[in-house]
Formats: sequence, C-alpha cells, structure tokens
Amino acid sequence: MDDWKNRLVEEYHQLKERWEKLKNHNNYKEIAERLDVCHCPESLEERKQERKCRVRADLLRDQQHVMGEYLHILELRAELEGIEL
Repeated sequence: MDDWKNRLVEEYHQLKERWEKLKNHNNYKEIAERLDVCHCPESLEERKQERKCRVRADLLRDQQHVMGEYLHILELRAELEGIEL
C-alpha cells in the first residue's frame, strides 16, 4: 500500500479513537447535567462558574461534531480509493 494510504488509515483510526473518547465524555456530562436539573446557583460567582462549564461543554460538543464530519470525509476518501479501514 502507498505511504499516503497508510497515513490515511492511521489518521482515521487515531481520530476515531479520540472521537469515541470525546463522545463518551460528552455523553457522561450530558447525563450528569440532566440529573442535576434542580441545582440553582445562589451566588454570582456560582452562576459565572456554571456558565463557564456550559460554554466548555458546548465547545466540546462542537468539537465532537467537527471531528465526526472529518471522520466521514476520511471514510469517503477511503471508499473512493478502495482502502480498507
């Protein structure tokens, strides 16, 4: 197999592993958020911290989405070139 094909396969598997770990993390966080729906921050500092946590979670979900799109592109390229992933 050509070097570039080997790199594509390696990149795919590395990205897929990272995507799955991030997905598991995001799923865990989402479940935790849903279970803690009754928590109401009392102080301004608690509200700031909660907002910061939500922004972090949103960014991680965005990152997971983009990584998933990139995985899909790699899958399409592999299919086009007849590369077994």
